[in-house]
Amino acid sequence: MRKISTDLEKLKSEVLSHGELPKHVAIIMDGNGRWAKAKSQPRIFGHKAGVKTVRKMTELAGELGLETLTLYTFSSENWNRPKMEVSALMNLLLDTITKEVDDLDRNNVRLTVIGDLDSMPAGPRKGMLDGIQRTAKNTGLNLNLALNYGGRQEILHAVRAIGQAIEEGKLTSSQIEDKTISDYLYTAKLSDPDLLIRTSGEFRLSNFLLWQLAYTEIFVTPVYWPAFTEKDFLEAISNYQKRERRYGQVSEQIQS
Repeated sequence: MRKISTDLEKLKSEVLSHGELPKHVAIIMDGNGRWAKAKSQPRIFGHKAGVKTVRKMTELAGELGLETLTLYTFSSENWNRPKMEVSALMNLLLDTITKEVDDLDRNNVRLTVIGDLDSMPAGPRKGMLDGIQRTAKNTGLNLNLALNYGGRQEILHAVRAIGQAIEEGKLTSSQIEDKTISDYLYTAKLSDPDLLIRTSGEFRLSNFLLWQLAYTEIFVTPVYWPAFTEKDFLEAISNYQKRERRYGQVSEQIQS
């Protein structure tokens, strides 16, 4: 286990003993470019720094015993960014997964991906598939990357699959329930996120997990992703632990 400061260890112990931990944390990792710009550096400098933050948060999530950490890595809309930046991001993605897969496997982390992986460039796609296969039997943290992902795209994919099932006689329209739709989403094998963290202070979902976030607790921080620390992560979880999740009920019903 990595070495962390005494203050951070104390905060970590408080979080572990305070109350129920979120099983599934999702993060919109925003602010890489603005962080780099503030330092008079190119945007890719921020993306590379963001990878280091991913490594730290993955290690901490594993130490806390979280079940799933879903990271919004590359959206289906990100293809609209300048070609040079997209190309640099794809190269960074391939380089990162190639370097990190040994550590993920060693730490019992299972890698999964949601999104349209088939439309990714050959190199990053193969790197991801190799990483998924390499870690498939691991039983610790599930590091789930939303890659070439869009929430509306995911729902459209599910609706088309349900329509095909109806055409093939495997399903009738009267059988469609909430769970039916969930079962056809990319996240069918995952629980819905308990906590969503968004960095950089933006108050929007950015087409991320639109169905799954229906009752998720949301925590927004002004900190840019490359500057997001283990302390920030623990404070977000601590804030979550102080909330009352009512799912449409009133407090008295929850407490009874």
